[in-house]
Amino acid sequence: MSLVREKDGKRLHVKSRLMGESLVSQSFIEGLEISPQQRLFPDVCLVKIGGQSICDRGIKALPGIIKEIAANRETHKMLIVAGGGTRSRHIYAIGLELGMPTGIIAKFGSSISEQNSLMIATLLSPWGGIKIGHDDIVKLPTYFLQGIIPVTHGMPPYDYFAIRPARGRIPVHRTDVGLVLLADLIGSRTVVFVKDEKGLYTDDPKKNPDAEFIRETGAGDLMERNLDDLIIERPCLEIIQNSEVIEKVQIINGLEPGNITRALNGEHVGTMIYKQ
Repeated sequence: MSLVREKDGKRLHVKSRLMGESLVSQSFIEGLEISPQQRLFPDVCLVKIGGQSICDRGIKALPGIIKEIAANRETHKMLIVAGGGTRSRHIYAIGLELGMPTGIIAKFGSSISEQNSLMIATLLSPWGGIKIGHDDIVKLPTYFLQGIIPVTHGMPPYDYFAIRPARGRIPVHRTDVGLVLLADLIGSRTVVFVKDEKGLYTDDPKKNPDAEFIRETGAGDLMERNLDDLIIERPCLEIIQNSEVIEKVQIINGLEPGNITRALNGEHVGTMIYKQ
């Protein structure tokens, strides 16, 4: 690339399409031609094990899920992502009482998710499970060549720089968002949320027995419906809708044996949320 000096002679630019642009001009961004996003690891299946729904049940839920994941290691490349759960909510409550800012509360949540990822990796260790950090994502091909099942924490690395929500101070970008951001990063074609419910309902079925099951829906339509409660974090919908590579995500009940295997094999088990 050639160098270009401004007419006033003060600044020197590397000549490019972005030269001298502020990157906040809407008309410029809309007219900017870009190449299609590359799928880095489309064959890697992202599987998030819920914190409150699965990890907090301990021996009542985790051993069966661990064995099912291990049974699929020969046929599927899996990156396991850990949620936070009840302990996150506990530390959030204490932080809110003490007037902690959103960034500190987000940092609290990261530590809990990391604890769960260590627990899951330890349980998977007989089958090659290891705990990895976010910086290790680019090493995934090497891990799979060695027969490893990588496990990472789901909290996205906003931490101290967490974006404050319009209401309250609980960070909205938590472990569900972390999974969807990972899916967008690596271009995964299989994204599975392992929860303790069949999937998405019109309301929380634990509180409202009349809530209706939603077998499939578009992310845009779901945003427009603005349901009072969702089984995944709301920013996930916008990320799915804006992604170039995410086609759909699936929410399943991991407490039913075989559901994880069926979802990994591409079957429609629970609720599909797709990009419109």
